[in-house]
Amino acid sequence: MNRLVAGLSLAAAFAAGCGANQLLRPALAAENITAQLIHTGEMEGDALGPANNVGYRSKMFMGADGATVSIQVGNVPKHMHPNTNEIQYILDGTGTIWLGDKEVAVKPGDLVIIPKGTPHGGTKPTSGQVKAIAIKTPPQAPDDTKLLD
Repeated sequence: MNRLVAGLSLAAAFAAGCGANQLLRPALAAENITAQLIHTGEMEGDALGPANNVGYRSKMFMGADGATVSIQVGNVPKHMHPNTNEIQYILDGTGTIWLGDKEVAVKPGDLVIIPKGTPHGGTKPTSGQVKAIAIKTPPQAPDDTKLLD
């Protein structure tokens, strides 16, 4: 009888903890979100974040439990994210990118859907640098980028 009561108590405590976690998570994430208007067309140079060794820049605007939103510009080596889906909305520039096993042309207004595990990157601009809004879900962990050849 004591085992049954202990087992039911543990199960109830676990369920309550899971429920509280789900209820509190949106509230905690909302604390990091600020109402704002971002003029992405006016962002250039250091406003896009510091450049890496190949001139790629990225600046995160918003991070929450479910996703991050950032702006990125420049060439990034071909890579994949094993655990993160990515959506890119092309703002400026034209060129080609790797998407899966083929090179595809991108231009302003294009929406690029990149499921987790899909090779992508290797931007080759043909007119100006390619600037995009990137939405990643779930938020990308620091070790979730695998460089490819």
